[in-house]
Amino acid sequence: MRGTCHCGRVTWTLDTPPESVTACNCTICRRYGVLWAYGHIGHDIHASGDTTAYRRADGGAIDFHFCPACGCVTHYVATRPGKDGRYWTAVNLRLTEPDPIQALPIDHFDGLGAFDDLPRDGRCVSDLWF
Repeated sequence: MRGTCHCGRVTWTLDTPPESVTACNCTICRRYGVLWAYGHIGHDIHASGDTTAYRRADGGAIDFHFCPACGCVTHYVATRPGKDGRYWTAVNLRLTEPDPIQALPIDHFDGLGAFDDLPRDGRCVSDLWF
């Protein structure tokens, strides 16, 4: 699976097709309007092109990457490696074509309050896009 920012300067690939997407309601994800799929940078996720990163003022555990030319949020990368030495990463699935992801169920994550997964409500990506 491949995604690209609007101007095409930044791309990502996800080697393993996701089984679902995540919509988060935290203070930043809800503003970005992203749909995440997960993996590890340099392993099953590969990003290319120059990006600018944003880290929350509170120090944050992840860096959000975006294209400095068109502004699209492309992916995020954890600021510290996991126990296995890999960096947890998510790609913004809104940057891929709709057909490969339109039937994927949406997992809702309460990043604002409980910081926990919420029950699925039966909606899929096409319910948001079409």
